[in-house]
Amino acid sequence: MTPPRTPQIPVVVLAGFLGSGKTTLLNHLLRNRAGTRIGVIVNDFGAIEIDAMTVSGQVGSTVSLGNGCLCCAVDASELDTFLETLTRPSARLDVIVIEASGLAEPQELVRMLLASDNPHILYGGLVEVVDAAEFGRTRQRHPEIDRHLTVADLVVLNKTDRVGEAERERLRAAVAELSGPAAVISAVHGRIDPELLFDPALRPDHEEKVRQLTFEDLLREEAPHGHEGHDDHLHASYESVDFTSDIPMDPRRFMEFLDSRPDGLYRIKGFVDFGAGDRDNTYALHAVGRFLRFVPRPWARGEQRLTQLVMIGAGIDAAALSAGLAACRADGAERADEPGHADAADVERAMWGVLRYVQEQAPEPEVFDAHETPDPREAAAEA
Repeated sequence: MTPPRTPQIPVVVLAGFLGSGKTTLLNHLLRNRAGTRIGVIVNDFGAIEIDAMTVSGQVGSTVSLGNGCLCCAVDASELDTFLETLTRPSARLDVIVIEASGLAEPQELVRMLLASDNPHILYGGLVEVVDAAEFGRTRQRHPEIDRHLTVADLVVLNKTDRVGEAERERLRAAVAELSGPAAVISAVHGRIDPELLFDPALRPDHEEKVRQLTFEDLLREEAPHGHEGHDDHLHASYESVDFTSDIPMDPRRFMEFLDSRPDGLYRIKGFVDFGAGDRDNTYALHAVGRFLRFVPRPWARGEQRLTQLVMIGAGIDAAALSAGLAACRADGAERADEPGHADAADVERAMWGVLRYVQEQAPEPEVFDAHETPDPREAAAEA
């Protein structure tokens, strides 16, 4: 089950110290995007934009912020200036990735994203890349890495081929202790499953059947010998759990479940039916790390009223998660349609916990006439 796409574009922050493999991971995402349109903000430190050069030509829209650190901008509106470029309707992007400088403070980037006034973006998580072979020395030179790990939503322990199995397990344990509830996955050459970070885009047939040869196609043709088929098994580093219920969820118990979600559970996506809590709407759920948002949407006429969720993480107990969600289903009185079966005031109070995390749906992107060429400045102003 894949929930329908939302007009809001997830923005993923890709962080990690110099040499950890951020650009390698980003290039891997671009090579394996399967039609997903990725916008990239490359936050280089220094006047020569080396990282921007390495991703040039692989992505539809790129904004390079050379000669400085993006996180040094204290006003969130400065970041909005760059995001405005990538959220124009004409760009038709599905996800935006900010590759932070190796000297950046990732929590400041996250703070600015959460404070952004741009209604077309949604926080997509902080991914911290760690060099397994250099982790000990990096902590000595940059003790702030401990702080960075505590705010990460997903930790990629990269270059694990350069350490032995016993050392790899020791590093995983050390990183997991520092990162707390964040999911920790191992990787070689930055190869992780893109679906960990964003949902693949489903495009109309006519957009995929006739198109120019892309940089992505060339990269696949030139893949290093011996790597064929390797990426097909990237999902082995994480688990995905599906949950469907035709019984509405009790809002109080469901929020208790979300508040106590286990370590390693990285993403939750889908739709929730709260029954008597709101009979008019289904609630789109977006959770990444500790970040949580609900977006209500009116039920369509004849739509089957279901709760449908997908949970993604590393080291999670699938059976326990399914059992926990099953225990959140409303009992007979809470889902009865007849008035008097459930105390209306109690149901309203139970929904307060949900409504604290409600975000209104972003405006639908403007659709341009196929025969018109919109002025980009007007598109940006109206977006």
